[in-house]
Amino acid sequence: MNSTFVPMAETRRGGILESLHHGVAVVADAEGRILLSWGDPSFVTFPRSSLKPFQAIPLVESGAADAAGLTEEHLALACASHSAEDFQVALVRGWLERLGLAESALVCGPDLPRAQADQIGVIRAGGDRSRVFHNCSGKHCGFLTLAKHIGAPVAGYDDPAHPAQRLYLEAFSELLGEDAARLPRGVDGCGLPALALPMARMAQAAARWAAAKVATDQRRSAIRRLQSAIRAYPDHLSGRGSPTGQIVRATQGRVLLKGGAEGYVVGFVPERGLGIAVKLADGAARAKMGVFAALLGRLGLLDAAEAVAAAAEGAIRDSNGHTVGEVRVTLPA
Repeated sequence: MNSTFVPMAETRRGGILESLHHGVAVVADAEGRILLSWGDPSFVTFPRSSLKPFQAIPLVESGAADAAGLTEEHLALACASHSAEDFQVALVRGWLERLGLAESALVCGPDLPRAQADQIGVIRAGGDRSRVFHNCSGKHCGFLTLAKHIGAPVAGYDDPAHPAQRLYLEAFSELLGEDAARLPRGVDGCGLPALALPMARMAQAAARWAAAKVATDQRRSAIRRLQSAIRAYPDHLSGRGSPTGQIVRATQGRVLLKGGAEGYVVGFVPERGLGIAVKLADGAARAKMGVFAALLGRLGLLDAAEAVAAAAEGAIRDSNGHTVGEVRVTLPA
């Protein structure tokens, strides 16, 4: 492992070291100062779904959310990588219905719910993979709502040049402090553009989102409404009992967060104007929330951080449900 990354967590089975997780973490404030860092803050990578709270800004700022009669639950789902649990699926289907659009309008591909029990339920009912079940379908409904509201074509909202995508890039650019359209770009798993940027820049943008440090009252209000939605409905962002919900509740809503694929997670601390970015180099989802919880403990934002970290990761179990190992956070001092 090169010097870009530092050891952050380890997996032990029967007390024996089995896997090591290295990574990068950065804490910044809304003035752009890097307060703490582990590993190389200049490391460039994709935040993936951790960008969803930024992508949702134009949905609210434009008036599209209000025009469509969206609730805080819808706004939370627009920021979600959901598990296609019953309440989430109902929200997505109802959202498409109020837009007068079929499931085929969604760019994200067909999928099954995340939990095995939910998958079995779909199959037993004679169902199959559906775009509604895709974890990003709430975000896609947000872009469809925005496109309809501004009179842009519904088709092609995945194109970086689409007006809905340009509105997102404009909002993100203000928080980033540079032209987001110039960032390296790939394609996310859901088919929408994916931006890559340095870890330090992500933490700084997250801090400005947390502080709602923007030029207009309209955008400031939009960000505050998204924060309120995430605080009120953290389970919508992933699923019932998820680490996201556990951490939001354990901090009494002082800390908001959004995970991304390949070991990424971004945190927002509105009352202190802090942004946090964490990336595990091996792309593991397994340890990132434990590392994030431990980092919150270092910042004095989470009591009993070790217990919360353990709960967020869960024990390693065999096929009979017996505990056979654990994930331990080893974030350096």
